[in-house]
Amino acid sequence: MRIALIGDSSEDVVAHRAIPLALALEADARDAPVLFEWLHTADLHDATQLAQFDGGWVVPASPYADFENALSAIRYLREAGLPFLGTCGGYQHALVEFARNALGHEEAGITEVDPDCAMPVVSALVCALIDETEPVLPEPGGLVAQLAGVSAMPETYRCSFGLNPAFESIFADSAFKVAARDNDGAVRAMALEGHPFYLGCAFQPERAALEGRRHPIVTGFVRAAGGPR
Repeated sequence: MRIALIGDSSEDVVAHRAIPLALALEADARDAPVLFEWLHTADLHDATQLAQFDGGWVVPASPYADFENALSAIRYLREAGLPFLGTCGGYQHALVEFARNALGHEEAGITEVDPDCAMPVVSALVCALIDETEPVLPEPGGLVAQLAGVSAMPETYRCSFGLNPAFESIFADSAFKVAARDNDGAVRAMALEGHPFYLGCAFQPERAALEGRRHPIVTGFVRAAGGPR
């Protein structure tokens, strides 16, 4: 199994140190290797190179060096039916990619990348969540609930941007569904129906590995990429 880690790798980013640990825990549990390769967005000029991988994880720490390359990678994973996990920045970019390419809102953007974008689908949170842990409430019947159950999950964030509530409605009639919210009803994860595995979450499930714990979302992603064991 080969996983593409799409983002601009840095040892200074906690999530980037956690992700290899999370994949190693999955490899141990499966008793089978889970190989991975970091793909810097500045070098990802041809998204079709992702065809050699079994899944793609678009990692935290945005804005990325190349915004359009990141969107192209996400689009390829979505349209090719390859398992996709986007955490933090990866989730934010998945929202914009779907809004642009599946829903036709070409002007959709992220204010962190373009403060003057005409359609700020992803905008600054009222209260930034920097190394904060808060409950996440899976939507009954959604992918997060299928993976982790329907009880509140304490999850850690490191983000200042998220889905702009003013634009949540553009996804309402699409296959990209809300999969989890916080206590105040803000969207914290979305999943694409009809796809083998396509999940974006504002929190960072990979951080469980820093405590030596597997996370059901990471387990679900790896299982989708490599088949059940």
